Amino acid sequence: MAQVYISIGSNIEPNRYIRAGLADMEENFGTLTLSTVYESEAVGFKGDNFYNLVARFETDWDITQVMRTLRLIEEHNDRKRTDKRFSARTLDLDILLYDDLIIEETVPRDEILKYAFVLLPLSEIAPNLKHPVTHQTYAELWRDFDQKGYELWRVEGF
Repeated sequence: MAQVYISIGSNIEPNRYIRAGLADMEENFGTLTLSTVYESEAVGFKGDNFYNLVARFETDWDITQVMRTLRLIEEHNDRKRTDKRFSARTLDLDILLYDDLIIEETVPRDEILKYAFVLLPLSEIAPNLKHPVTHQTYAELWRDFDQKGYELWRVEGF
């Protein structure tokens, strides 16, 4: 069984779409381990704040099946793809890690090392897991992360 970590984000009706997306993920992948939900400002464009969290599950599906299913879940939750990388979205589901697999420009997802809203929730649910490229634990990576300019707020009662 592969351990899979997914970054989840939304800035359009985030309570609605994240809850619906999590329900769809549980239906497809079974039990999920979830981080705290964090709110942060939009990155790369002006827009409403995002809610972000990380989910973990185990699966015997290959990475292609997982990716395909995540795209279907996004579509089921009204995700509209545009040519803009940074834009508002109902639901964004990205594979951060698939075991210790390394596929250039796919996994591990480079956002892990770039954005607090990805690294902090990942470090919560996998503090002792090691990044397959840097070989540092996610707790170490978060401890050493330059947090200047990044504000995250815990979303209570999610």
